[in-house]
Amino acid sequence: MAKVNYLTGDATNPKTDGNKIIVHICNDIGGWGKGFVMAISKRWAEPELKYREWFKTKENFKLGQVQFVQVEDKLWIANLIGQHKINKDEKGNAPIRYDAVLTGLEFIGKFASDKNASVHMPRIGCGLAGGTWDKIEPLIEKSLTEKEIETYVYDFI
Repeated sequence: MAKVNYLTGDATNPKTDGNKIIVHICNDIGGWGKGFVMAISKRWAEPELKYREWFKTKENFKLGQVQFVQVEDKLWIANLIGQHKINKDEKGNAPIRYDAVLTGLEFIGKFASDKNASVHMPRIGCGLAGGTWDKIEPLIEKSLTEKEIETYVYDFI
């Protein structure tokens, strides 16, 4: 079984050869403007534009869905809707939705297999979405590394 590879660096600038997918978590209310998306928007305009168009159309725009946006030759951004709204709910639950993250990662795993691509990401869901890595990492293992998809997680310093 493949394992998650941990690297220090910029997840928007993966260093492997071949096809690559950069994964990040989006919310389900069409908001884009804080967190890792800012690093994406600094490099490419298309992921934000496509996400906002997708939100406007409401076409399959819901938790667990993924939008793939090709930004360069051999490079895609995966806009994964894994966060419900942007604040804790009335019960104090964080916006992260682990079941939606798993569903989205399974879509990404299939896309990665079809494209023979490696997957790259920051510690998804653990920033503004309020998730914890001890719950996210097993989802990555189940959906990606157990399927022999090369996966890289970046810690930015």
